Amino acid sequence: MKVLLSGGGTAGHVNPALAAADHLKRTKHAEILFIGTERGMESRLVPEAGFPISYIEVSGLIRRLTLKNFAVLAQCITAYKRAKKMIKEFQPDVVIATGGYVCAPVVFAAHSLKIPVVIHEQNVIPGVTVKLAAAQADKICISFPETKSHLKPGYEEKCVLTGNPIRKSLFQIDREEARAQLGLDNRPFVVAFGGSLGADRLNAAVTELLNTTDTSSFQLLLGTGQRYYEQVNQQVKNQGTNIRIEPYINRMDLVLAAADVVIGRAGALTVSELSALGKPAILIPSPNVAHDHQTYNAKSLEKAGAALVIPEAELCGSRLEKALRDIIAHPEQQARMAENARRIGITDGTERICDAACALLS
Repeated sequence: MKVLLSGGGTAGHVNPALAAADHLKRTKHAEILFIGTERGMESRLVPEAGFPISYIEVSGLIRRLTLKNFAVLAQCITAYKRAKKMIKEFQPDVVIATGGYVCAPVVFAAHSLKIPVVIHEQNVIPGVTVKLAAAQADKICISFPETKSHLKPGYEEKCVLTGNPIRKSLFQIDREEARAQLGLDNRPFVVAFGGSLGADRLNAAVTELLNTTDTSSFQLLLGTGQRYYEQVNQQVKNQGTNIRIEPYINRMDLVLAAADVVIGRAGALTVSELSALGKPAILIPSPNVAHDHQTYNAKSLEKAGAALVIPEAELCGSRLEKALRDIIAHPEQQARMAENARRIGITDGTERICDAACALLS
């Protein structure tokens, strides 16, 4: 079995493809090839994972009227021809595309050669590439039920609810064992982080909360992001043994296993992991993303009763404190949110995506 995968630009597009590649290699002994760009994160992440990758040169369209888009379209035509040549040489049985503009020429080339195509969308709101290539796909794997309503009418039959790939390590640590390793006591444990780079507004709100409220009733770990660490560490005045501030959370699997409440952004993989783990959340969607897709991701959990959502424009220490108290001061509410999260969580996203791809070969 030969599988060609394409997904690039950000880790959010590359990691689902890597999860699928690893699963297919282990369970189906599949031969794998990636197609990406040399500028995207795939150029580092894919070789580090031990998979071969070939490159095409392609850029995304600029979302305003500009003559530069003519050059982008010309580049896309060249990328399509190169992708078609690579596909003919590799002769895959199926193509799996996980988003990013690099996928478009690959999907169109595969479709023209009558190779089955699976597209995976991580967010509630489909990206431009997924919308553009949906007509060429045989199956569209979606991570949220709401995604169907954001695709063109007639594509519903192609959709398969798979969820996002979830790291297996997240389910391999017992909660009590994790709390013991972290040196936690019986008080609620709150984890706050703004992604690997950190989030300035989230850091500021948590700092305000810590400096203006009694924190003795809970324990908190704040992952600031490396560039914000020194600033936040100096600004937080009330740093007791129950408050920890770190530039980066290295053992996220351990920390999430121990957490009672999570405060964070609403990237697709984050909200998928939180729901799969059954973690009540306070979500602050980033406003600096295409189509405001993090808000839609967050609202999906809020609608299910698994999260409270605070728009970044309304975020401050007092608003964050109220949301946090509403959860940790009411154990029955916390338990209900956890159960609601587990109810919508999908723990086998990788397997479902791969099953959807393999089903096209039968």
